Amino acid sequence: MAITTINRDDYQPQLDEKAQRIQTIFADFNTPALEVFASPAEHYRMRAEFRVWHEGEDLYYIMFDQTTREKVRVDQFPVASRLINDVMPLLIEAIKLIRSLRHKLFQVDFLSTMSGEILVSMLYHRQLNAEWETEIRALKQRFNDEGFQINFIGRARKQKIVIDQEFVIEKLNVNEQTLTYKQVENSFTQPNGQIAQKMLEWAVDCTQDSTGDLLELYCGNGNFSLALAKNFNRVLATELAKPSVDSAQYNIAVNNIENVQIIRMSAEDFTEAMEGKREFRRLKDLNVDLKSYNCNTIFVDPPRSGMDEDTCKMVQGYERIMYISCNPDTLKENLDILSQTHNITRFALFDQFPYTHHMEAGVFLERK
Repeated sequence: MAITTINRDDYQPQLDEKAQRIQTIFADFNTPALEVFASPAEHYRMRAEFRVWHEGEDLYYIMFDQTTREKVRVDQFPVASRLINDVMPLLIEAIKLIRSLRHKLFQVDFLSTMSGEILVSMLYHRQLNAEWETEIRALKQRFNDEGFQINFIGRARKQKIVIDQEFVIEKLNVNEQTLTYKQVENSFTQPNGQIAQKMLEWAVDCTQDSTGDLLELYCGNGNFSLALAKNFNRVLATELAKPSVDSAQYNIAVNNIENVQIIRMSAEDFTEAMEGKREFRRLKDLNVDLKSYNCNTIFVDPPRSGMDEDTCKMVQGYERIMYISCNPDTLKENLDILSQTHNITRFALFDQFPYTHHMEAGVFLERK
């Protein structure tokens, strides 16, 4: 498939192939019927980044073909949101005419939302000055006058200029409940907005009859924590990245959710704290009494590397386990341990990245 084109007729066959492949990968685990969550066939990705190519007076976006490494001109990008596609040509045409904005510009990143906001990051091989800031503020005003909710960030070596905010506000509808999320530039967010909503609804459905409290590892900006809060007495969640923790605290407040607490800790450190191997000052400073929580359910959404063996064994101590994975290989490795004590009772495929080999899986496990 060419990088800049999509054939909508190819969507269902590629999804069917993924469903067959993931069922084959997990055939040894006696999984229940696979629940398949389809993506829109186009305009599904909320983030995109492009290199900028200078050719005489011309200026245009490029991507590199993953097979040949040849550059491919990108005037429109149908996998990206409609908002990104609307802004792309207007932005590049404006930049062409303003020397202070185009000079040594080498990359443009877009972060958009389904609620209509967009953040544009412009990366340079030179230091940015007052002239750049004056011109980018004028350009922002032009876009605002045309109805766009847009902000800009200029980046150069050891330099970052924010015009006027470094985040977007997303609103996701989960079972007729609207949840608001701050999404910060260069922090992890779910790239496919429609699939993000389906993942949250699936997680809420799996845990609707829950009792007690929820423990969540790798919580990011509280994406799942906020949606799941209504199914539990309390939610205790951990995340290591400070920008994500800060966003999570904002999201808790703006959604008026009172039963979620976020702790900045790695999953490995938290495992040691839960097992009493080490004491952590940050838990004392936050007045967190781990023994006061009655967590029957644990939720994990680890990085591609999956969970380490000690964390897997800690997770086995919970009655019910929800596991979202962006890497079926490491999920399978972790299930080799988890399936010794738990049965898989829900099994889902979320087509987060259509037309690629990537698969996002969800499993819900209950103690045997």
